[in-house]
Amino acid sequence: MGAINETSDATFEADVLQNDKPVLVDFWAPWCGPCLAIAPVLEELAVAHSDTIEIVKLNADENSQVISRYGITGLPTLNVYIGGEVVKTLVGAMSKPKLMHELADYLD
Repeated sequence: MGAINETSDATFEADVLQNDKPVLVDFWAPWCGPCLAIAPVLEELAVAHSDTIEIVKLNADENSQVISRYGITGLPTLNVYIGGEVVKTLVGAMSKPKLMHELADYLD
């Protein structure tokens, strides 16, 4: 997959909530067209900003515990976590410039 790792119900706590860096979680599904459309943009961001933010993907179809815990109802949903808390939520696909603007506070 490249610069973006997968997380799951089993590893979410360690991968996201206990991470020292801000973490952007991409809640997605393989059947979700908008999810697939933003995937290359997220991959670019993961490579370009790996020093300041970690980006991980969570397959919504395979990880119902985390989906339920955070009330994820639309895909794609992007949550930014800092210190185990959600600090920003973005729902739906968006252009790279809009995504960069929305995430500017978390990118180097």
